[in-house]
Formats: sequence, C-alpha cells, structure tokens
Amino acid sequence: MKLSVFTVCTPDLTPEQLITAATQAGIDGIEWRFASIPKEALAEEPSFWRHNRCSIDPEHTEPSVSIIKQSVQQHQLESIALVPYLKCGDLDSTHHAFATAQQLGASMMRVGVPMYDRTRHYRDLDAEATRYLSSVQELAQQYGIQALIETHHQTIAASASAALRLVEHLDPEHIGVLYDPGNMVHEGYENYRMGLQLLGPYLAHVHVKNAAWIQQDQQWHCQWAPMLEGIVPWQQIISDLQSVGYDGYLGVEDFSGQMDSFEMLQYFAGSFRELAGQYIKEGQ
Repeated sequence: MKLSVFTVCTPDLTPEQLITAATQAGIDGIEWRFASIPKEALAEEPSFWRHNRCSIDPEHTEPSVSIIKQSVQQHQLESIALVPYLKCGDLDSTHHAFATAQQLGASMMRVGVPMYDRTRHYRDLDAEATRYLSSVQELAQQYGIQALIETHHQTIAASASAALRLVEHLDPEHIGVLYDPGNMVHEGYENYRMGLQLLGPYLAHVHVKNAAWIQQDQQWHCQWAPMLEGIVPWQQIISDLQSVGYDGYLGVEDFSGQMDSFEMLQYFAGSFRELAGQYIKEGQ
C-alpha cells in the first residue's frame, strides 16, 4: 500500500507548499480538492470547506493545473485523484471535471450520489443515481479515468453494501468505491472485513480519518477525532485490507484539527507506515 493526502485537510498550505510537505513526509500521492473559494471567504482564516488554499478552482483550471502537474512530476509524486463536489445528474460539471483530471494526470475522480434527507423515496434516488452513473461510466471509459463513489453519511451510499448496490451492474475498471471508515462512524457501519469482501473488485481507494460519538445535553453527537483516537480501529482495517489483497492508497483526510498541516502529514506517514509494516511482518 502507498500513502496519499486529500488536500481538503491541508487548507493552510498552497499547492506548492503541500507538494513540498508531502515529499518531506514520504507521501506518494496527492488527491486535489476541486472547488472554488467563495469571495467572501478570502478574508477568513484557512478552513477545510471555505477558505481552502490547497484547491484547484474549477473556473480557472488551465494555468494552475499545468503548474501543479509540473511541480508534482519534479518532486516524483503522483496526482492520483481529482476530488470535486459533483451533484448527481450534473453531467456538464462531471465532463469538465474529467477533462481537468485528465489534464492533471489523475487516475481516479470522485463523482456524486444523491443525498438522503427523508424527503424523497430511496427507490427514486436509486433510479436517479443509476441513470447518472451509467453516463459517468461512458465518460470514465472515454477519459481513461476511474470514477469513484464514496461511502458517505447522509447519502444513499453510506455503507459498503449500499455503495455496492449502486455500482455492481457497472464495470469496476471504470467505476469503483472510495471506502471511508471515518464517515461510517457517523452512519453506515458494517463489519469492515465483510464490507471489503463485498466490494471485491470495486474497492478502489481508502480514506483515513476518524470520528467518535460524544454525549452533550443528553444527546449523542458524532464529531471528528484524531486519526488513531476515534472509533475506527485502523490496525484492524489494515489487516482486513491485506486479507482482501488491497494494494492501493491510504489517503489521509484528517479533520480533527489537532495538528498543523506539516505536523499532521508527518504523523500520518509515520504512524501508518508503522501500522502497515507491522502487519506485513506478522503476515509473513
């Protein structure tokens, strides 16, 4: 397995600073956040989803993507994925994102699935996703980039089995699943090894973060936690990934805010290299 970073979790760094920091940490791949910064957020402190300086702007891709691609190559890294925030059914934006991913040299790109908020029946949302993903598969084949849906709370793909239901009629060469156990603390937990076995050839990528449930005012709330301190048992998951033959990337997406970006990348790389290394030794 190799290590990567999704730049949503390094909002205080510029792309060039992120490339340098990833190189110093021994991280192999970069997943680029593909989203604009709202004009009113530019005066704010850096943040994950608003003033994220480590993003590629969908409205100004040509010069920035060329510069990023050149710098990534010079540092002997890989831009493994483009990660936009696409709405299910928006084929124009999906087409544009695929073109940018191709220009960047990425091999994977996240696509959208419907949100689930109790206002529409699951069957209707499932039919909408099926139509969209069928078109996405054609674009993925055209561009030579694998499209990924993510296990994510408040969507119709919150669990591994729910994600599989959306993709199992499609070609895993073109459509895969981004497995995110941290999201599944919020919603969608299934036995990790069983979920990975279910996904089979559709398991394309894994995100690393953690979360925990806390009680406040007699109510339980889920919140982000440091990578190795929440509910997700990463030692077990690495063992489970090894058991199904996964040899892809572990991509950090830490939202705990406990460290600055440089320190977080160093901690992630050191900790997960040790966790994966320990298992590999035990399995020999």
